[in-house]
Amino acid sequence: MKRRNIEKLFAGLAVVLMAGCSSAAAEEHTSSKTVETAAAETTETAAASQENNQSENTSVNVSVSGMMSADDIFTDRDLEQTADLTSAEKYTVSDSSDITITSEGVYVITGTAENCTVIVDAASEDKVQIVLDSVSITNTDSPAIYVKSADKVFVTTTDSTSTLTVTGAFTADGTTNTDAVIFSKDDIVINGTGTLNISSTGNGITSKDDLKITSGTLNITCTDDALEANDSVAVAGGNITIDTDKDGIHCENDEDDTVGYVYICGGTLDITSDDDGIHGTTIVQIDGGTITVNGHEGIEGTYIQINDGVITVSASDDGINAASKSNSYTPTVEINGGDLTIKMGSGDTDAIDSNGNLYVTGGNINITAQSAFDYDGAGQMTGGTMIVNGTQITALTNSMMGGGMQGGFGGQQGGFGGPQGGFGGPKGGH
Repeated sequence: MKRRNIEKLFAGLAVVLMAGCSSAAAEEHTSSKTVETAAAETTETAAASQENNQSENTSVNVSVSGMMSADDIFTDRDLEQTADLTSAEKYTVSDSSDITITSEGVYVITGTAENCTVIVDAASEDKVQIVLDSVSITNTDSPAIYVKSADKVFVTTTDSTSTLTVTGAFTADGTTNTDAVIFSKDDIVINGTGTLNISSTGNGITSKDDLKITSGTLNITCTDDALEANDSVAVAGGNITIDTDKDGIHCENDEDDTVGYVYICGGTLDITSDDDGIHGTTIVQIDGGTITVNGHEGIEGTYIQINDGVITVSASDDGINAASKSNSYTPTVEINGGDLTIKMGSGDTDAIDSNGNLYVTGGNINITAQSAFDYDGAGQMTGGTMIVNGTQITALTNSMMGGGMQGGFGGQQGGFGGPQGGFGGPKGGH
């Protein structure tokens, strides 16, 4: 994780001109062997590479006034959606036989198998790309993909459908609780042009570091958190559908409350959750995308900043909730843009609830709720269009009358943009 002084707001538009990606013939192996780096490309595969020198890539939306910037989070390779198969190795999965990848490179996985795990156990500086090409893995108690060690792992779908399933209780790997269909101890990126279906009796995808999704169609059904990471979850693109008994997106580090943020600047997310739709320990920042959340709580974090996007929240508790999850930030909801619709259930519910400050400077906000706003600190509306239960309003009304600090714009500690100092997110290499 890289930290950046929050007083320096980010500007500019991300330019993501990707190097061409190619396809070529790849060697075939069975899944019982350990993978080694492929041999040098032949003249024939090099020619095939030149004929197919086109790549799909995702561009990102950068907020000028955001606490975080997509430029600092996504690398060029994160945003490439096709893999260079020039020197790739090809593996066909087989029942009860693991694949172990120990070297940097590109590996194409195909076939159908039960109780088979693709294991990445490479050097800490290695980048590994796993290309799923119409692969189906059904396991009883272990991840379908397990990253033990690497610098970063890309899980890339081809223009096909792959399905990864775990049906029973996960078995720990020593002291490691491998509780997800895709489980990684290091950075992981989900991208590609195809469809990935995940069904889990635990988490869907877990990273003990940073998790990024930049493209593809991703469908997750699980009993625990669908997308989980310790340090960050970042989404730049893709069509993501989640149905979970817990949180749709959950980012939290039990040992460090200065990390654990969620950043979304694109894509389409449809989240149905029994708990939080989106949960971040520190910052939840939305710079774009189309987000639909149906859950107990819609979006929860310490500092929630919405700069753009089309967001629809239906919740039975709080629609947007800024709570004290991290000591690094004053709980704040800041809405600067976007189209936001919040529909609340009956009872003791709040559309926007902040245990600290609430600022509205822009955007189109439509709220249907018995209680529209509940904030304990400063509250100010200086722009935007706000409709509450069919009536346009021009000032915030606090359901906690008399309990709030009607402080100036900027809140309790640190002025517009939050207290102390934000951070720019991870900036991994290619």
